[in-house]
Amino acid sequence: MIEVRRGAERYRGGDPDAGIESLHAFSFGPHFDPDNLRFGALIACNEERLAAGAGFDEHPHSDTEIVTWVIEGELTHRDSAGHETTVRPGDLQRLSSAGGVRHVERNTSGRPLRFVQMWLAPTEFGGEPSYEVVRGIADGTPYAVPRAGALLHVRRPADGERTAVPDAARAYVHVVRGAVRLGGQELGAGDAARITDGAGLELTGLAASECLVWEMAAEPRYG
Repeated sequence: MIEVRRGAERYRGGDPDAGIESLHAFSFGPHFDPDNLRFGALIACNEERLAAGAGFDEHPHSDTEIVTWVIEGELTHRDSAGHETTVRPGDLQRLSSAGGVRHVERNTSGRPLRFVQMWLAPTEFGGEPSYEVVRGIADGTPYAVPRAGALLHVRRPADGERTAVPDAARAYVHVVRGAVRLGGQELGAGDAARITDGAGLELTGLAASECLVWEMAAEPRYG
């Protein structure tokens, strides 16, 4: 089954007066939707836009796997475990908050910043936080998030090019840029597809495109 969610349907959040614009794919913060709490391990998929100088002041996380993909601009990350990095387009950042960590996310450059941030529920709680940045992740190289039992695939089909969607109990496709066809439906930038028990599916580029594809188990197992 393929369920398409359009970017225009996302819940608008953030703080526009502070230069923060957020689009939420799932129930988030003050926007509570009991029918849209999660899909597999995925509990948030937020599109964030930060004006120059804007950002999120220090705040806590625990028992969440946080994966960030920068679309344009530069994201400055600093956390209570001593990491301070700049994340750029094509880089993948993962913060495993585990038993607890605090971090700051800001746009310290002089130009707009746009990124997608995805939160996943872990299969085990507690432990020590960890952090990683993969520079220039390549197509066809899945990125594992073991604590969530999930794999992230970056797909960049050219116009007319086809690429397989992983056969999985749950797959989530987020279109970062361009447009693709999936199962007879067209998806543009900001659109997403939630796939249950998919097999033999393909993404076909309708333009030069970039997609984030999560491969997940049917139901997270805890303990």
